[in-house]
Amino acid sequence: MNLLAYLIYLLISWAITVNAGISFYKNGKHFLLNMLEGDEKMTNTVNLLLLTGYFMINLGYVTMMISMWETVITWHQLVETITLMTGKIMLLLAAMHYFNMTTIYLYYRFNLTTKKNIHL
Repeated sequence: MNLLAYLIYLLISWAITVNAGISFYKNGKHFLLNMLEGDEKMTNTVNLLLLTGYFMINLGYVTMMISMWETVITWHQLVETITLMTGKIMLLLAAMHYFNMTTIYLYYRFNLTTKKNIHL
């Protein structure tokens, strides 16, 4: 029963992670382009680095979490375990997204403040 749980969990987590990553990559480009003041090359580089790190961390976390599972015997445990583990990966994805956006925003604000002080 554990093998079935692993397969279902990996498929769900992989689908969520990849779809969210592609969405962040496509839509985040416009956000980054604004924050990096129209520097297309830097935007593409930062966006690709964020996507690569995102996939490495999240897919590594998904895989690592399987080793922490209890033995699944019943269908109830199967659903409960998959739900709990999928919820954890979704929370991690959200936390990473907001951390990255906050970091980029703070970088942008710091650059604005620095430029204003230089021009004074």
